[in-house]
Amino acid sequence: MTEATTIPAPSGTNLPATMRAVVVHGPEDYRLEERPVPTPGPGELLLRTDAVGVCASDLKCYQGAEKFWGGEHKPAWAERDRIPGHEFVGTVVAAGDGALETRGVGLGDRLACEQIVPCTDCFYCSRGIYWMCEPHEMFGFKGHDGAMAEYVLVPTRALTHRVAADLPGHFAAFSEPLSCAMHAVERASIQFEDTVVIAGAGPIGLSAIAGARQKNPLRIIALDMLDEKLELATACGADVVINIARTDAVAAVKELTGGYGADVYIEATGHPSAVGQGLNLLRKLGRFVEYSVFKDKPSVDWSIISDDKELDVLGAHLGPHCWPAAIKLIESGTLPMETICTHQFPLERFQEALDMVADSAGGSVKVSILPNGPVPAGSAANLQGGETA
Repeated sequence: MTEATTIPAPSGTNLPATMRAVVVHGPEDYRLEERPVPTPGPGELLLRTDAVGVCASDLKCYQGAEKFWGGEHKPAWAERDRIPGHEFVGTVVAAGDGALETRGVGLGDRLACEQIVPCTDCFYCSRGIYWMCEPHEMFGFKGHDGAMAEYVLVPTRALTHRVAADLPGHFAAFSEPLSCAMHAVERASIQFEDTVVIAGAGPIGLSAIAGARQKNPLRIIALDMLDEKLELATACGADVVINIARTDAVAAVKELTGGYGADVYIEATGHPSAVGQGLNLLRKLGRFVEYSVFKDKPSVDWSIISDDKELDVLGAHLGPHCWPAAIKLIESGTLPMETICTHQFPLERFQEALDMVADSAGGSVKVSILPNGPVPAGSAANLQGGETA
């Protein structure tokens, strides 16, 4: 094997032999440990992790949701002894033989990686539908360690995208949820005359609002229970905001649409009640796009979809073909990233980061971990106490 090409660590020394990493031992059992720094083989890259976002799916995996750990009707998908973290950006610090040439990158370049590592030869991959790959290996969950660590290995089959080096790491890592939401927007086939309702003003909901704004429909309506998040929704492009804790969203949307209802509903909360809400506020022949990971199973009147309204109900998974547009939008400075990226934690405070995402009333929007620090002085994570990395 050809020896990997490397650049010095920040201290001016060679790369260390070990690194700090969060390791999954099972639901509600994640531990900070020392792990060997990976050595990239032919075609592989090693990134020094700049930032890794903490996703709702990370939280639900931590909590033991059936989707990840299996249940009555499905086997476990997530793996133990795995480093979590799939929303990440990092700097290339080492490369195996041929990796730099193949990807057209150099040492010191910054890359974002798509979550999935497609097999390239299953039924779906062979037809170009790589995001539905049957083995479905994914950073931080199955097959490949993620980026809640100081370094992360990029395998040969991973999909990478260049990101500007001058962006704060936690802004750059937001390209993952933004690309996912943009795919949901694409699935909705939004038209100029449409009324689009987006449920949830968290990271995915805000990203869906920003993506829908690029389509320029007649109106975008954002739903949430917190006024602070609805203010962010307006900053991201919503025309109308509705606090569902105070206002009947179904009645309000129908009033705005002459009694008919919305053309498009994008569900981005992961709460079961939001599913029935969407079915009820859509007009006949409307389009429902689901983009959430549920901890609890929703229950709805299925006849609304068929006999009552003849709805199109669509799923959306990952962010295929949307990464360049997502990165471009972040790099443009259009989005209020300082306000969206509310909390950054050092690696040793990973548990606080997970708990912050779990606290729906905690005031966070996007929570990130900066494994190599430093945590920005103005970060809400710092303002709430604790030392920077």
